Amino acid sequence: MTAAILDRPAPDRPVRAPLGRLLASELRWVLRRPRTVIAIVLLAGVPVLIGVGTRIASSAGIGPGGGGLFASLIGNGFVLPILSLTLLLTMLLPLLGAMAAADALAGEAAHGTLRGLLMAPVSRARLLGVKAFGVGVTVFIAVVAIALVGLLTGVVLVGTDGLITLSGTTLSFGSALGRIGLAVLWVTFQVWAVAAIALAVSAFTEHPLVVMAATLAGALVFGILTVIPQLDWLQPYLLTSTWPTVTDVLRDPMPWDGLVNSTLKAACYLVIGLGAAYARLSTKDG
Repeated sequence: MTAAILDRPAPDRPVRAPLGRLLASELRWVLRRPRTVIAIVLLAGVPVLIGVGTRIASSAGIGPGGGGLFASLIGNGFVLPILSLTLLLTMLLPLLGAMAAADALAGEAAHGTLRGLLMAPVSRARLLGVKAFGVGVTVFIAVVAIALVGLLTGVVLVGTDGLITLSGTTLSFGSALGRIGLAVLWVTFQVWAVAAIALAVSAFTEHPLVVMAATLAGALVFGILTVIPQLDWLQPYLLTSTWPTVTDVLRDPMPWDGLVNSTLKAACYLVIGLGAAYARLSTKDG
């Protein structure tokens, strides 16, 4: 009789929820936030504004100002998604990543729900992974939306016979899509690095606005340090210093050194950010 009782499974043994269910639940929770949806829609509208302005300028015989990518946009609609990603990477996409990271931990703490998550029978690494997944998917959806809207807008409003590179060659439709896809992945990874740092800040505070302000302030400081000649020795360590290399996807042949180095640098920031966030969560009980 005693042996039979001992063989019974403990009724109070914690049951671990499947990881897929946790990820799906987090994704539904993230994408149901009105501010997240509004932010993605507004960012996806930027290529439309650029395309409309380019079409009006082209019809009026006015050349685009600024040179560079703007000058190559007339009649070259495949440039529009890459141009949009380049412009948005400077500020608005990092802001989206910081906002998602702020909601993931600091927002949960402000609403009192993070304490319940920390007291649940789930490892802190698992919790951080689920939160990082929600932030990463939000960023990826935003970048893909910008690229798709930019591609459609460029083809419809600007027009194109292929991707005319900055080197003067013309790439086929398939090659152009490959270059745009590479830009999407590269930009997404760069914003993930920013979001990882924001996630670390979010683990140390209960105020989401502090996370967004600290992340944007850091991006601005990095941008200022990038343009100071006396601080050239610091350039290899600044994440933002290699962001202009995204335009390398528009060159033929495409140089890989800048893209690879910037990806490795972003990976370092990603590891540091997630490591700091985990170190804080592992000692946090509410």
